[in-house]
Amino acid sequence: MSTLPLTRTNGILSDIRCYFIRKPDVETLVNFSSEEERELYCKSILQRIGIDVHQFKLMNIHRIGVEAPASFLFHELMKWNGDSICWPNHIARVNLQENRIEDIVITLPGRFYKLFVMKAIRIRQIPAPNDTDNARYFLYQCSGGYPIGIFSLYVRTSIAERGEQEMSQLFFLTSFNFYGKQFWSRIKPLRAVWEWIHNRVTSHVAYRFKQLVEWQFENLKHPETV
Repeated sequence: MSTLPLTRTNGILSDIRCYFIRKPDVETLVNFSSEEERELYCKSILQRIGIDVHQFKLMNIHRIGVEAPASFLFHELMKWNGDSICWPNHIARVNLQENRIEDIVITLPGRFYKLFVMKAIRIRQIPAPNDTDNARYFLYQCSGGYPIGIFSLYVRTSIAERGEQEMSQLFFLTSFNFYGKQFWSRIKPLRAVWEWIHNRVTSHVAYRFKQLVEWQFENLKHPETV
């Protein structure tokens, strides 16, 4: 078996260095040339996951290609917990309630303060019968701190016509108001800083997960590799 291309962080300072200070190896934020393009893109995704496009607005979309089948990728996402090597657990601890991925509480160090709460609206583990993209997803209602609104992890087979080269595409979709308050979201400097933090951490999480899944899939194909 080949060597895992990741190292586990060992404390708060290590999390800060790896997820906040260091520049991501891959920038995963999806950028749009116009607001109209953003609206069209967001509406198409929201409709696919069964969300009212008038009730929620996707403010933030990250995407990364993964060289592994969509089914394998989604299966690995189902294992997400407080021991993940791809998440800053020393800063924002993932707590599965009763060991269920449908009910998650993210807490700050010491577990005394809830950063946000995630309640599953829907987890589609098998693609819909008429879905040609082989899509699977997690869809959460979030409350507490940020994000407020919805959070989704969306997996589908890559579409060659769009220039996607890897086997699968993984999307991180977020609709939120900062700190759960419309007032804070209107303060542009605060919003800019919070978006920068969110985007940097998400890019690191996405790329680390890509590395982990590709390493696991490669070892599954070639278990004798040293």
